[in-house]
Amino acid sequence: MRTAEIHRQTNETDIRLRLTLDGSGVAEINTGIGFLDHMLNHVSVHGLFDLWLQAEGDLQVDNHHTVEDCALTLGQAFDQALGDRKGIVRMGSAYVPMDEALAFVAVDLSGRPYAVVDAQWHTPSVGGIAASLFPHFLESFAVAARCNLHARVLYGRDDHHQAEALFKALGRALDAATRLDPRRGETVPSTKGTLT
Repeated sequence: MRTAEIHRQTNETDIRLRLTLDGSGVAEINTGIGFLDHMLNHVSVHGLFDLWLQAEGDLQVDNHHTVEDCALTLGQAFDQALGDRKGIVRMGSAYVPMDEALAFVAVDLSGRPYAVVDAQWHTPSVGGIAASLFPHFLESFAVAARCNLHARVLYGRDDHHQAEALFKALGRALDAATRLDPRRGETVPSTKGTLT
């Protein structure tokens, strides 16, 4: 079983997370931020990952630390569950429409963290989360997961729809990239022979 269990505790947040890559999309998430729960649920359901996440953060300050640290913890869990990354497809991408909005995410589980996020938001916040935190979430996830991540909202009018399409696309792209390819067996999908 490709699983991970992470406990991340700082002066700002206390997060416990369990992840199963080869799951069925069962999610139990409570971050104290309803819209973040909603987005993470999309990653789980559309990526077919089983995700249990409980977070307590300094929400009396704002939700920045909780959003950021949930991204770091989730990324760390993917990194741990992937292990040496032998036999994985490695790269995956997905276009996802949500009503009038369309988003695209491509990931490469290369071991090299990098993120490019291209999204225009129409309002300062979505579901109580500052719009600037969505790219920050994806960047933080990419660093901790040690992956290359490109995300783009191609168009849309409604910020809720744009965010939803983006996180669904993240789940679908991660599902494609984390799959085991039986043709690859126990080899690492890299000409270098390692993804560490």
